[in-house]
Amino acid sequence: MQRPLLKSWWPGIAVLATVLVVFVFGCEWWIARTAAGRCYDEVKTLSAAPVALVLGTSPRLADGRANLFFLPRMEAAAALFKAGKVRALIVSGDNGTRAYDEPTEMKQVLVSMGVPEPRIVCDYAGFRTLDSVVRAKEVFGQSKIIVVSQRFHNDRAVYLAEAFGIEAQGFNAADVPVALSIKTFLREKLACVKAVLDVNVLGTRPRFLGEEVAVPVE
Repeated sequence: MQRPLLKSWWPGIAVLATVLVVFVFGCEWWIARTAAGRCYDEVKTLSAAPVALVLGTSPRLADGRANLFFLPRMEAAAALFKAGKVRALIVSGDNGTRAYDEPTEMKQVLVSMGVPEPRIVCDYAGFRTLDSVVRAKEVFGQSKIIVVSQRFHNDRAVYLAEAFGIEAQGFNAADVPVALSIKTFLREKLACVKAVLDVNVLGTRPRFLGEEVAVPVE
């Protein structure tokens, strides 16, 4: 009895699986299409903006291994500042507990790379990319930014920025080979789905906003 029942369900399961796969890749394609021509590998191709939004990451993974995305992202942010493309950096990340503080770690490394400390502002409530992007406008008062992260992440951030009325470009940090970070790249596909749903269905807002924070762009 069970085999015939399963056999009768199989076409429906196959159709559902196909729809889900198409939807996942469709979301990724739509985000890449929106960001096309606005994410750059070279500093000289970027238009200047008052502020760069450096998206959060930690130097180490949960298991203690080095995070291969961290240093390239900090190097890209420092290069952008030194080239005079921006006048200040917002380092936005997760500081959900005292033991985990992405913005402070990012700031410390950027200072060691020669970025003046007064030109770095920490956003401690960048729990998600959406939070970081929206807070750049609504808390830090920036309507024109350059986002700094790896290319796949920049595409999504630029998509979110457009959805929330922010003029954004992406500066792509050196990427990590897919073979060395399979989980991150698979997770990004789901993050693209979430971003599309957040913008078009759920109306998601940042977890926290709060009082406005001045950024030293003068």
